[in-house]
Amino acid sequence: MAILITGGAGYIGSHTCVELLNAGYEIIVLDNLVNSKIHTLDRIKEITGRNFRFYKTDLLNKAEIQSIFLENDIEAVIHFAGLKAVGESVEIPLRYYHNNITGTLNLCEVMNEFDVHNMVFSSSATVYGLQEQVPLFEELPLQATNPYGRTKLMIEEILRDVYVSNKNWSIALLRYFNPVGAHPSGRIGEDPNGIPNNLVPYITQVAVGKLPELKVFGNDYNTHDGTGIRDYIHVVDLAAGHVKALEKVMSSSGVIAYNLGTGTGYSVLEMIEAFKEVTGQAIPYQIIERRPGDIGISYADPSKAKKELNWEAQKGLYEMCSDSWRWQMNNPSGYDVEVKEQENLSVTPL
Repeated sequence: MAILITGGAGYIGSHTCVELLNAGYEIIVLDNLVNSKIHTLDRIKEITGRNFRFYKTDLLNKAEIQSIFLENDIEAVIHFAGLKAVGESVEIPLRYYHNNITGTLNLCEVMNEFDVHNMVFSSSATVYGLQEQVPLFEELPLQATNPYGRTKLMIEEILRDVYVSNKNWSIALLRYFNPVGAHPSGRIGEDPNGIPNNLVPYITQVAVGKLPELKVFGNDYNTHDGTGIRDYIHVVDLAAGHVKALEKVMSSSGVIAYNLGTGTGYSVLEMIEAFKEVTGQAIPYQIIERRPGDIGISYADPSKAKKELNWEAQKGLYEMCSDSWRWQMNNPSGYDVEVKEQENLSVTPL
């Protein structure tokens, strides 16, 4: 039996594929390649020495999801697929609501139809919104401040209602903090379309000369240096958390939320300095206005995941910066895939 990974060609999805394959799981990847590249899948196979089936499809196409479940024996789903940029979600909220929520509804309906009730859901720390305290823990009241975060919050509520209607469901809601880094091989990493929305790929693209300078969004937050503070977690640690969460849902029922973070916050300026120290690269930057929907301070209390999943982050800031830089140096233009190469792909057989 196989694990279906929606959005499995993406940044976090691809690293999770590696961890699952290395742990001996059979996987099936579904991805529409809107925010990912087909070459990622070849590199996953290269790293792991394992093959797997791939479907180029979209969760908005319910009939195609049904076909995947008909053709494969699926026992659980790790659900990454979705639009994910906070700033963009403020500009085009209807697209975010339609894509993220409707796609999840289609997926859950098909899972129910095929009696598959185990899910690990890719949620986000954005569901906490503006809180009066840090670190953030799972039982805090939820209050997302932007459309992207609200789609995650709404999906969490939908999944809770799904469980109420059918107690066979077993769902882990993984609230990520800020994923950074890359696989230590330098073969897979974050390859954003256009100008990066996230800090570390922006820093690495400046360092490699792809972008002229870093834009720092605001220096008037109530923090020690005025810039936003985040909990950065190495993507390999994050991927390992999905394997642990999968083990949990396969052996229990219910809906449980877990923070995946380190419990330590770093400001934007501290991240710039750390990257400079690790790589020896200068990072020119310019302070500009805050982005709509951003918050000042966010870092996790990860103790629940440690206690219930037997998971905690292993990699520190040095590995985050050095692995990010290795990926960027080895892949200065990312995967460098022409869009036309992706348009004619449908299924890669085993």
